[in-house]
Amino acid sequence: MFVRQQASILHADLDAFYASVEQRDRPELRGRPVIVGTGVVLAASYEARARGVRSAMGGRQARRLCPDAVVVTPRPAAYAEASAAVFDVFRRTTPVVEPLSIDEAFLDVGGLARSVGPPPVVAERLRAAVRAEVGLPITVGAATTKFLAKVASGLAKPDGLLVVPPGGELDLLHRLPVWRLWGVGPRTTAKLHARGIRWVGEVARLPEAALVAMLGPAAGRRVHALAHNRDPRPVVPPRGRRSVGAQHALGHEPRTVEALDAVLVGLVDRVARRLRAAGRVGRRVTLRLRFDDFGRATRSRTLPHATARTATLLAAARHLLRAALPEIGRRGVTLVGVTVGILGDDDAVQLPLPLDAAPGESVDAAVDEVRDRFGSRALTRAVLLGREPRVDLPLLPD
Repeated sequence: MFVRQQASILHADLDAFYASVEQRDRPELRGRPVIVGTGVVLAASYEARARGVRSAMGGRQARRLCPDAVVVTPRPAAYAEASAAVFDVFRRTTPVVEPLSIDEAFLDVGGLARSVGPPPVVAERLRAAVRAEVGLPITVGAATTKFLAKVASGLAKPDGLLVVPPGGELDLLHRLPVWRLWGVGPRTTAKLHARGIRWVGEVARLPEAALVAMLGPAAGRRVHALAHNRDPRPVVPPRGRRSVGAQHALGHEPRTVEALDAVLVGLVDRVARRLRAAGRVGRRVTLRLRFDDFGRATRSRTLPHATARTATLLAAARHLLRAALPEIGRRGVTLVGVTVGILGDDDAVQLPLPLDAAPGESVDAAVDEVRDRFGSRALTRAVLLGREPRVDLPLLPD
């Protein structure tokens, strides 16, 4: 197995991203507790986190914990712009960048030793560039593996840098609680605690077979490997966009079927337009849900032909929503998302006969033309009239 001789994998993670953008753009918010999102907390500044506020928490609970917090409406365009600027810094630092989300990525800086310097120097320059050019704090962890680089950034937050030197990985790792291991969530943590296992070092001393018996084959082998810092995965830049999506936070108030359908219409409308603007078509429609109990679910449907037609994509999304309604009724829903995947170029698709554009395609083209000329709000669907403003969170290509 290849073993790196330097801590050349960086995990760069923006601190309280949405809240930090708000504090950057509104100086009066700096140093104050800030909550982004009203119905559901999308982000909380570290001042609000110190009072117990967390992402995905209900707005009412967050305001009870922190009554003096400033609650702001999300600004998706501002967050997308800030993310693009930060990723521009990443890619100017090294071409080997693997995005994880809108606010974090892995970077491999192993080839920069002669031109820039060793990984700690590169990491410091990266942090300084993001602060100077984008005005945001960012935490970086550096290690010989992706797993430990992410652990290091978590330990260094907020606005910090932690470099785990080669040879010192296990000294750090074995002193950490078991929940720091990837894949060890509350349930697995409880299983380990029930057996008196609380630290990674205690996990590392167990035979792999014992962990497999305790946690199952996949989880047992993974936890055993990570406890020994065995993670051979390289940093892999994306080869191209594999999906296009949008999502809408709803809050904890009950929603009628008609209201959920209106949200779905708005999401599909935006996703379909983005596909057409990029000259792409897709076959798999995925509905993403987050429930009141913070659980998540996805439902997918694969179409017979790739398309960017709004009507076709909406019909598939509505089918998925109808199937999910019983679960939504039991658990409540706080977020709805729609993603279209298995993408291809629209000029590479064999069109079904007849070749004349279907009525829906003509309508799509006309609506796109009006919006391109007069703005995205020049036209809206009738079902969306009078609805609350959307909270459309930007999604990074996956």
